[in-house]
Amino acid sequence: MNILITGSNGQLGNEIKELSQNYSYNFFFTDRTNLDITSKDNIKSFCQINNINVVINCAAYTAVDKAESDIENADLVNRKAVKKLALVSQELDIKLIHVSTDYVFDGRNFKPYIEEFQTNPQGVYGKTKLDGENEMRDINPKNSIIIRTSWVYSSFGNNFVKTMLRLGKEKESLGVIFDQVGTPTYAKDLAKTILDILPKINNEKVEIYNYTNEGVLSWYDFAKEIMKMAKLNCKINPIETFQYPTPAIRPHFSLLNKSKIKSTFNIEIPYWKDSLAECLKTMGEKK
Repeated sequence: MNILITGSNGQLGNEIKELSQNYSYNFFFTDRTNLDITSKDNIKSFCQINNINVVINCAAYTAVDKAESDIENADLVNRKAVKKLALVSQELDIKLIHVSTDYVFDGRNFKPYIEEFQTNPQGVYGKTKLDGENEMRDINPKNSIIIRTSWVYSSFGNNFVKTMLRLGKEKESLGVIFDQVGTPTYAKDLAKTILDILPKINNEKVEIYNYTNEGVLSWYDFAKEIMKMAKLNCKINPIETFQYPTPAIRPHFSLLNKSKIKSTFNIEIPYWKDSLAECLKTMGEKK
C-alpha cells in the first residue's frame, strides 16, 4: 500500500513518520515545499506517478485566533485543498482519511457530542474545517473517512503541553482556564489508530468518527497534571474564559463520544493521563 501523508511536518504527520517503520506500507511524506495540495493537477500527478492508494490529510490551518483575520488562507487550506484532495481521491479510487476538529460544534452541549449532532461553528477556523468536511462529503470518495479530534499535543510542534512546561519553569504561578471542558489527544495515539484501522475502512459513503483520548477534564486540570508529572513548582490558578479574552471563541464543552470508532474498528483508546505520561517521558520531562 502506497500512502501519501500531507502536512507531514505537523504534530500528527511527525508522529506517523515516527511510527511508519512499524508498518509494511510505503509512505510518501510531503509538505507545502514538495506538494501543493491547493492544486488539483499537482495532487493528481503526484498520486499517479507514485501509485498512491491512500491519502492521510494532516495538513490544516490551525492558528485558531489568526484565522479570524486571515480568512482567505484558512479557507484555502481547510476547505479548498480538502475539496481538491477529495476530487482526486474519487477520480483515482484512493482512500482519503481527513482530520477535522471539535470546533465544528458550538460547545454549548451538556453531553458528549456524537458524530451526527448538529454542527454550529463559532469562528473562522471551525467554519472552514466544517466547510472542508462538507466538500468531502459532497464529492464522496469511496472508502473515505473524516476523524474529528480535539486538544492535540505531541513531542513535536507547538502545543499546550510544551507551553505549560516552558512557563512552568519560568513562572511561580499561572492562570489557566477551568470553564472549558474536553479531552486532550496525544497525536501519537491518533496516528497509531489511523494506521491500524486503514485496512478495515470499507464504506460507500464518507463516514465521520470522533477520536480523542479517554477521560474528561478542563485546561486547568490538564495544566495541574503536567506540572505534577514534570515536578514543576509552578502554582496553577483557575481562571474563567472572560479573564483571558482571545479573537476566536473557544467551545466551552467539546467532549466527543468515541463509541462509533471503538465499535466499528474494535479499538481501545488510552486514558489521557497515561498518554500524557508517555509523551513527557518521550520529551525527557517526566520526573
